Amino acid sequence: MFESVREDLRSTLDEIRAAGLHKPERVIGTPQNAAVAVTSGGAAGEVLNFCANNYLGLADHPEVVAAAKAALDRWGYGMASVRFICGTQEVHKELEARLSAFLGQEDTILYSSCFDANGGVFETLLGAEDAVISDALNHASIIDGIRLSKARRFRYANRDLAELEARLKEATEGGARRKLIVTDGVFSMDGYVAPLAEICDLADRYDAMVMVDDSHAVGFVGPGGRGTPELHGVMDRVDIITGTLGKALGGASGGYVAARAEIVELLRQRSRPYLFSNSLAPVIAAASLKVLDLLESAGDLREHLAANTALFRTKMTEAGFEVLPGDHAIAPVMIGDAAEAARMAELLLERGVYVIGFSYPVVPMGAARIRVQLSAAHSTADVERAVAAFIDARAALGTAGV
Repeated sequence: MFESVREDLRSTLDEIRAAGLHKPERVIGTPQNAAVAVTSGGAAGEVLNFCANNYLGLADHPEVVAAAKAALDRWGYGMASVRFICGTQEVHKELEARLSAFLGQEDTILYSSCFDANGGVFETLLGAEDAVISDALNHASIIDGIRLSKARRFRYANRDLAELEARLKEATEGGARRKLIVTDGVFSMDGYVAPLAEICDLADRYDAMVMVDDSHAVGFVGPGGRGTPELHGVMDRVDIITGTLGKALGGASGGYVAARAEIVELLRQRSRPYLFSNSLAPVIAAASLKVLDLLESAGDLREHLAANTALFRTKMTEAGFEVLPGDHAIAPVMIGDAAEAARMAELLLERGVYVIGFSYPVVPMGAARIRVQLSAAHSTADVERAVAAFIDARAALGTAGV
């Protein structure tokens, strides 16, 4: 039976490669950091890493590593159970309480990933008589989570407040019992920030709840690193925040929903990814507590990240590259053609800079890009070296217009 399927799959894979959409995996032989050693899948040797979500450089921070080692001795390796059976330790409850306080929410529930967190919210909270209004560029986990629910689905163009209001009117006139607006805090492929203050104003006007996936913001966006709700002064107006421990908060894995107390309690009772997935590994929970300790005095890291971001964006623009506007550490360098973006990434790796070309279906067709992600672990010299590598790679590619 499989032989006929094998040929179909090979044909599909060949088509992906021919279109320049194949996504190879490069193997790293070192801990995650500003510089890593690539052992396969490209030019071998140490390269500067500009494609990780390691925004604050905490993935290999010695205090985080030490906390993880101590947690293995104190709490063991894994829970071998889900939370409601025998998978809840004191360290899980402590982390949930700390996240709630840090994010200004009433309660928090941990998941094995933010993908699972987003997958567990909509089906639990919304039924066929409800409506969810989602930004068109929301993360795939939000889209998949919405699909799991029976709620009516409305979509509005990215950050388009007029269209959001039109969808809210439509949902209201359609008799929706509950209305939930959901948006990324920062859109991961563009680095654009959602206009949360205006979204909350519309939510108040139309009696809707607001949910924000703040995975690309918590830890370094906002005066205290509390994310886009803090940045926009609406921490008390956002009803649900989902996020990850796998980016700025240490970079391991794990996700959470921080929300109103009743929402979290209902998720504990009925959210399927929570009820039927193993508990977050205690070592990650304990290390994440250390990360939250570090964030209390991480102002210098956030300032250095902002300086690196501004330097890269300015130098690249001066060199004639098209970088999507903004001041977020996600700095997309627009290429357009998928195959060209992939080739540019290869040329950059040969020049000691590790980045990834993103193409359809991750981004729209014809809008391929190299998403550069700055980190507080990068030095000024690292950033300048990356810009020089882009200029040299462009010359080698023979594409003056990139």
